[in-house]
Amino acid sequence: MNTNKRTARIAGVFYLLVGIFGGFAEGYVEPKMYIAGNAAATASNVVTNSGLVRMGVVADLLDQTFFVFLALSLYTLLKDFHKPMARAMLLFVILAAGIGCLNAVFEFEGLQVATGAVNFGLGTSNSVVLLLLDAQHYGLLTAQIFFGLWLAPLGYLAIKSGWFPKSLGVLLIIGTVCYLIDFLAAFAMPEFSNAIHGFITIPSAIAEIWMVFYLLVVGVRTPKTSANPI
Repeated sequence: MNTNKRTARIAGVFYLLVGIFGGFAEGYVEPKMYIAGNAAATASNVVTNSGLVRMGVVADLLDQTFFVFLALSLYTLLKDFHKPMARAMLLFVILAAGIGCLNAVFEFEGLQVATGAVNFGLGTSNSVVLLLLDAQHYGLLTAQIFFGLWLAPLGYLAIKSGWFPKSLGVLLIIGTVCYLIDFLAAFAMPEFSNAIHGFITIPSAIAEIWMVFYLLVVGVRTPKTSANPI
């Protein structure tokens, strides 16, 4: 059990790092740079904040790296309870991380064009910058498919193992549904997406923050305290 607690806390550290680097890259830098439909403003933002964009790219790549290490840690911890589910969890994370790394490349190439390192000509560069950051923006939404799907097997394994509160496992599964609704709305019903985006992923955020702190503080529930879940 001590080994399991240690593995769980290592996973918690990776999960926290994913939240920190991902929150900075995708929650702060990307929205600050990208102005949908406005090539001049997007290019100007990238040029003015070129150092910030570079930090965002590095943070995004570190985020995806820690995401894979998180999944590997949780796979090691939970695979004995249901190996196919644990493998599905790992696969979803690898797919999400791969798309996330590609998105970071689009952002970096947008920076290269905006700053003149890659020259498309004065009348074209702004449009190319917008195209690249547009690809990054919708790439992030595409990665959300797998970023949402990985929570379902994680929630199942959390319940199956008995090492985590059942309500946490259920909320993680609900988080999958919320992420998928947000993704589908963004592509199929943009106006509806704008109306719901601010709150549809709240259950997902609560579940993931709860999971991070549970892994860091408790690790896994021991048999002695199984009747008193947090």
